[in-house]
Amino acid sequence: MNGEVKNLSVQEVKEGLDRGEIVLVDVREPHENAAERIPGGFLNALQSFDPAALPDPEGKRIVFYCRSGRRSVTSSQLAQAAGLPYDEHMAGGLLAWKEAGYETES
Repeated sequence: MNGEVKNLSVQEVKEGLDRGEIVLVDVREPHENAAERIPGGFLNALQSFDPAALPDPEGKRIVFYCRSGRRSVTSSQLAQAAGLPYDEHMAGGLLAWKEAGYETES
């Protein structure tokens, strides 16, 4: 395992969510998640990241996201290092999501 992480565009993530194919995992800090988040995501903050606490994707793909796309890459690498097959993140993070005009909640 080389820890490579695939960049997904916000459009790819939005389409995957709409089709019910993606489970989003927010790896920002709890206070960031409380202030604003993408609806339906799970929180597993990078600072205390626990691969064992990731939700069971039940056949879906787990995709990590953060504010700008840096912490989500690290989280994916940590998950892979723990033997999990989760190698996708949302490039550009929440900033790109909002720039694309997609919905957030607080």
